Amino acid sequence: MADSFGPVQHARGTGGTTGGSGPDGGADPDDPGKEPIRVLVVDDHALFRRGLEIVLAQEEDIQVVGEAGDGAEAVDKAADLLPDIVLMDVRMPKRGGIEACTSIKEVAPSAKIIMLTISDEEADLYDAIKAGATGYLLKEISTDEVATAIRAVADGQSQISPSMASKLLTEFKSMIQRTDERRLVPAPRLTERELEVLKLVATGMNNRDIAKELFISENTVKNHVRNILEKLQLHSRMEAVVYAMREKILEIR
Repeated sequence: MADSFGPVQHARGTGGTTGGSGPDGGADPDDPGKEPIRVLVVDDHALFRRGLEIVLAQEEDIQVVGEAGDGAEAVDKAADLLPDIVLMDVRMPKRGGIEACTSIKEVAPSAKIIMLTISDEEADLYDAIKAGATGYLLKEISTDEVATAIRAVADGQSQISPSMASKLLTEFKSMIQRTDERRLVPAPRLTERELEVLKLVATGMNNRDIAKELFISENTVKNHVRNILEKLQLHSRMEAVVYAMREKILEIR
């Protein structure tokens, strides 16, 4: 078994996978008084799941208690096993990892979710965090960093791969700059329906769920979202929500 899932991306000390009190930055694996961290592994590739199990089996303070091949199965397993950590892929058949996040938090509220994925899309990162994920790691990290991240998240920390954290910071800096440039321009008026759509977008709902909530078609929702972005001169749903809150177009409690 190779000692990494791909090219090594060192996260320690760069704002990514940092830890706490133990030698690897998390719970001390040499402390006999601590229960092992119970992990549910979720990925649609059986070989990858098996690789993770082999790697994590070498960690005395981590115990893989189950596995699942898609998001729907993950929700069922989480309800039965009540794991401490769910290590889950983003894109899977039947039900994706991001969609499964919310349901897992409902059936196993104490479980913390780490997305382990090849997707480096900012939208997936944002949606995962909105859905309740505590970590977002790319599969290019080394195997020992997976254990480190599990310990850190179990210890109450958030974990984001450095490259993703960098993208997030760059996006926010760009958003702030664009907002500052528009401060002297009166905020454009949104229609009542657009405000309704924006409020639902802010709660993390996707277009399909918004359509059901408002009893309109999904295409109509897409048109509203496009019009909102054009009116606000923004480029993403995340920007629309942040801008609306900053300009007090929309108050979210």
